[in-house]
Amino acid sequence: MAKVSKIQRNKQREELVALKAARRAALKAIIKDQSVSPEERFQAVFKLAEMPRNSSKVRIRNRCELTGRPRATYRKFKLARVMLRDLASRGQIPGMVKSSW
Repeated sequence: MAKVSKIQRNKQREELVALKAARRAALKAIIKDQSVSPEERFQAVFKLAEMPRNSSKVRIRNRCELTGRPRATYRKFKLARVMLRDLASRGQIPGMVKSSW
């Protein structure tokens, strides 16, 4: 089980990303647009740099929904490999069976 503080911090980051996504996308569009004057693009770079770092999507860590484990997490199931194997062995994941030969 991961520390509760780490899980909560990640949830706060997810909320902040959702809150600031539109503003961040607008600034990035201005920066990439070659038709905008260089001064405006430079100001957009400064405004983007002033935004909170945790509002960037790359700061979010993929964590297991059940345990909060940060590593070996399957994106499709949002579960860590340990929990995925455990639930699959119990038959709680539809269509997934443990292979044996």
